[in-house]
Amino acid sequence: MSAAYPRLSSAAREELRRRLLGLIEGHRVVIFSKSYCPHSARVKELFSSLGVDCNILELDQVDDGASVQEVLSEITNQRTVPSIFVNKVHVGGCDRTFQAHQSGVLQKLLQEDPTYDYDLIVIGGGSGGLSCAQEAAALGRRVMVLDLVVPSPQGTSWGVAGTCVNVGCVPKKLMHQAALLGQALTDSRKFGWECSQQVKHNWETMTEAIQKHVGSLNRSYQRALREKAVAYVNSYGEFVEHHKIKATNGKGQETYYTAAKFVIATGERPRYLGIQGDKEYCITSDDLFSLPYCPGATLVVGASSVALECAGFLAGLGLEVTVMVSSQLLRGFDQEMAEKVASSMQQLGVRFLRKFVPLQQLEKGSPGKLKVVAKSTEGTEMIEGLYNTVLLAIGRDSCTKKIGLEKIGVKVNEKTGKIPVNDVEQSSVPYVYAVGDVVEGQTELTPVAVQAGRLLARRLFGGRLEKVTGTVQLVQKLSSLYKEEPVKRRSPWTPTLASLLQVYHTLFWPLEWTVACRDSNTCYAKIICSKLDNDRVIGFHVLGPKAGEITQGFAAAMKCGLTKQLLDDTIGIHPTCAQVFTTLETTKSSGLDITQKGC
Repeated sequence: MSAAYPRLSSAAREELRRRLLGLIEGHRVVIFSKSYCPHSARVKELFSSLGVDCNILELDQVDDGASVQEVLSEITNQRTVPSIFVNKVHVGGCDRTFQAHQSGVLQKLLQEDPTYDYDLIVIGGGSGGLSCAQEAAALGRRVMVLDLVVPSPQGTSWGVAGTCVNVGCVPKKLMHQAALLGQALTDSRKFGWECSQQVKHNWETMTEAIQKHVGSLNRSYQRALREKAVAYVNSYGEFVEHHKIKATNGKGQETYYTAAKFVIATGERPRYLGIQGDKEYCITSDDLFSLPYCPGATLVVGASSVALECAGFLAGLGLEVTVMVSSQLLRGFDQEMAEKVASSMQQLGVRFLRKFVPLQQLEKGSPGKLKVVAKSTEGTEMIEGLYNTVLLAIGRDSCTKKIGLEKIGVKVNEKTGKIPVNDVEQSSVPYVYAVGDVVEGQTELTPVAVQAGRLLARRLFGGRLEKVTGTVQLVQKLSSLYKEEPVKRRSPWTPTLASLLQVYHTLFWPLEWTVACRDSNTCYAKIICSKLDNDRVIGFHVLGPKAGEITQGFAAAMKCGLTKQLLDDTIGIHPTCAQVFTTLETTKSSGLDITQKGC
């Protein structure tokens, strides 16, 4: 039953929060109730039948009951009563309490004087998990991290810090930088540098240097964990019963640990094709960045951002690269931008095989080569090719299938393997939480996982309330505008997308590309504005040098409500690529030719 809440001052709210947390910490079972609520009565009867004494606070019988319910809703994200805590764990309301009773979770929570080895065990040593573990330890909690990387089919494994540091963002950007240096060497001749025409790239030197840097990051993360007194155990975690987990190390030795709370942060691993030969002959991004030999002529299978990023830097290193795409490039992204990315990659020499998928077993051909047979997705046409390396980048699967979640009743999406959680990262089992790529509906970005982990620890152990408010993909924002705004306007007509949005765009030619005579119609800038909200910028796209650096700055401005007029009023920093956004005039409906003349 909900209530109309009075306004509390910040000081009063903070004092009441401390009081409530003290009540919860100091009692085995706390029920926030209302004397006339039938749902509250059912919960009281349940605990009475179990012979459990409860501390019951009837909110309708205390002077500040409405204020208590307001602050309690902030702590639990539940606006109704009853609200039940068992041994400091928020079980939920009436329905969730009875569900916990039926599943056995409630009985486990009610065990007499529960003592655990740790306050928190984090399963997974990636960005989100480490962020949560370190923050919880900083708040004085006993914390353990269980982290063991199962080797890829090619035998590749790595150290602490997860995908981003070891086989993702960090080595990927460093290889991208290696490709940019190669392009810079080409450009330098137009700027007067007289260098040998026989410049060659050494793959082994590059990977050795990159892996040396990655190793230094692994050591720095391990050092940070030691300094914060986080127990890091290089073992694979698997639930065996409520609050108890089995840790198996690389030698098969098993150890058991218990904890009051758990965080699942196991991330994802690359998906395979499911055809004969894929795991035997193909590699994935798990293997590429430490590959001990140059991959040579490479077939990249997939149309994801990972596929195109890897294809891009491999081509930039001078390798022959082919991308096999079954349907759409960069599904879920702005398709105009996706096609412009593909066009710019074709200028680098990347070949695209559209509407084809590998059909049958990948067979070893002549030494050091692989024969790939593929079939058209739109007909019966068959193609065949020889490659030195086949790189699969067709998606990733959540690592939730072999960690015993079914033994304790954690619900998992059977199709995706992801864990549904509420907006405070709590799973269907009250003491189990999840952060990062394993969370259903979560944006799969390292900074989002880091923020989610940190804020989760603060909510669990620091009495804080902040939740993640992060990235919103453009496609979601457009959907929201299109579906909701007509209702708010009470318009009798159904608007078209064009009537709700205004798009400004232009091609641009970076100054550093001019002397080198690089293509003048490759780089592109576009913003999407909401006509219904003072031309607020809701979409931002850039294709060109340092695109990530440019986008980061504008992202902060967009969170602050950036509009087209504010962009127009901004004086650009000259000469930069980013200044193009301060002078955008051409709209998508103008029909003007925005191509430019170059060398």
